[in-house]
Amino acid sequence: MEAQNSRLRHSINDPDEFTLTFELVPGRGGRTQEIDRIVQLAKDIAADGRIQALSITENAGGQPALSPETLGTEILAMGSEVIIHLSCKDKNRNQMESLLFGWDRHNLHNLLIIAGDYPKEGYCGFPKPVFDLDTVHALDLLSSMNQKREALQKNHADGGLEISVPFLKGVVISPFKMLESELLMQYYKLHRKVATGADFVITQLGYEARKFHELLQYMKQNQLDIPVLGNVFIPSLKVLELMHKGKLPGCLIPDSLYEQMQWEARTADKGKKARLLRAAKLLAVLKGLGYDGAHIGGPALTFEDLDFVLTQADGFAHDWQSLIADLSSSPSGAFHYYEKDNETGLNSKRETRRQPLPPPWISTYVFSSWVHEAAFEPEGRLYDFCKKVCLWLDETRMRRSLSLFEYITKAALFGCQNCGDCTLGRLAFLCPQSGCAKYLLNGPCGGSHNGWCEVYPGRKKCLYVLAYDRLKPYGLEKRFKSGFIPPRDWSLNDTSSWVNFYRELDNFAKSEDSSHSCTKK
Repeated sequence: MEAQNSRLRHSINDPDEFTLTFELVPGRGGRTQEIDRIVQLAKDIAADGRIQALSITENAGGQPALSPETLGTEILAMGSEVIIHLSCKDKNRNQMESLLFGWDRHNLHNLLIIAGDYPKEGYCGFPKPVFDLDTVHALDLLSSMNQKREALQKNHADGGLEISVPFLKGVVISPFKMLESELLMQYYKLHRKVATGADFVITQLGYEARKFHELLQYMKQNQLDIPVLGNVFIPSLKVLELMHKGKLPGCLIPDSLYEQMQWEARTADKGKKARLLRAAKLLAVLKGLGYDGAHIGGPALTFEDLDFVLTQADGFAHDWQSLIADLSSSPSGAFHYYEKDNETGLNSKRETRRQPLPPPWISTYVFSSWVHEAAFEPEGRLYDFCKKVCLWLDETRMRRSLSLFEYITKAALFGCQNCGDCTLGRLAFLCPQSGCAKYLLNGPCGGSHNGWCEVYPGRKKCLYVLAYDRLKPYGLEKRFKSGFIPPRDWSLNDTSSWVNFYRELDNFAKSEDSSHSCTKK
């Protein structure tokens, strides 16, 4: 089984292979007809042999579902490779590590690391969202586990220990964003994911060839040299409606494409063949563009549907450039990183000119930056004094008063949650504990739409969109390309982050211990 689990790694890293994966979405329950249908589909795909791996979601849509490792173990026994989705939303770091030990023992080494959809209503109401780690943290954890495994193998090399396959770590990116700030933050986070050990990337779903091309150009230009798979999603009419209304986080259907698909739905098969043909065209275009593979999915698809798409795509492959015009729907006003090449319908090599933002005369950011540099940078004129006072007060009866004063001040300015492990100085003085529904520390999730948080659309802007817009007037937005903010240390909760900073107990001290990781001390 160990050797079998390396096939996906070989396939996506082989420039002569076009890797195909297919997404399975288990639902609620373990003995339903839908689960039986999924298992039978997996058997048919395994027998066919054209799909290199089956990807299994974890609580997709924020709803409880059959755990992916349960279904994954069954499918692995059929001879197919499996990609398990590792979602951050329902598990703290200890539970995540415990699961990974079990997945390793069951040879489930191929992972897709995602933040996860925000939890929806379940037993007796809405569950507590966890998000103890973000995707960059999870990648760092996995990279650390891989390193320990390699060290163990070397130490036992003479003992006949069988060589094990380490975790293969996939991540997701969405080039299908409306705003400059949304798009650039997606790309900047990809830099962090690659630096922290991502092995391959899968795009979020979309239908614009130019955007798929954009991602390849950006990765090549910035030496982000990992394999990339394009998402080929075949929606049902019900899912199409949800996507168009913005009910599926991060999934966007332009008005022009929505209207076309509604017109196609007037046919006898309600537009199903047209949707399958569109998927086949996209598959051919992805291969022509130079993608390393494609990730195929969609609700209630049959093996016959999949066979039709793959067969038609092979037929389209020789003339894929002519299909670009059929895959050119774009939302009005959407930002593109590169200017359009009118001859090909794709992108030129010229970057789109980004409109400058004038710096405000005075703002919370400017004031906070001045105070931070003076009091919390070692070269700051108030650093030695503030450190001496805070540490002295922490040893006296004024300890609680100091903590209360800090909390009241920061709550008024930043919505402080008194975590004791402050990240304001590295997130444009925006608090992720109060400002991000998923408490993300190393970049945004993919769920925002037109700048709005997926959890509070129309009411609350994505924290990282706000951070980008704050930093852009000063040319500092690119700082999100690098760096590593360790996860929150909950032992510091309800304590003074000022004292923790000066005592070198907080996340800043942990991240300063090494180039990017809190696990490489």
